[in-house]
Amino acid sequence: QVHLVESGGGLVQAGGSLRLSCAASGRSSSSYPFGWFRQVPGKEREFVAAISWSGGSTYYAESVKGRFTISRDNTKNTVNLQMNSLKPEDTAVYYCAAPSSDYGMGYPIKAAEYDYWGQGTQVTVSS
Repeated sequence: QVHLVESGGGLVQAGGSLRLSCAASGRSSSSYPFGWFRQVPGKEREFVAAISWSGGSTYYAESVKGRFTISRDNTKNTVNLQMNSLKPEDTAVYYCAAPSSDYGMGYPIKAAEYDYWGQGTQVTVSS
């Protein structure tokens, strides 16, 4: 079992920055990839970014590429999402997620491939 807790959300003006963090506990998280997703009311959960277990491989949704950066610290069992140049359309609840399977050097990008989820943290970008 894995327990994930996100933090760092809040209200920011367009063009601003936020840094989300996800603290993982319950197993040795360093051997597994992580992902960030976001969701707005009435829409499906949307993939944002993923990172391999080593941190050496990352993948981003086109909508955030060049603005967001995912990183991890395996010594602290944390995963971060640095969000720059925020836009009103980035407003959503952001979730950290982890799979129960080992993906080797890769990572899943579909929500259905993730088994553990945090409670989410609200990010609101005002225009």
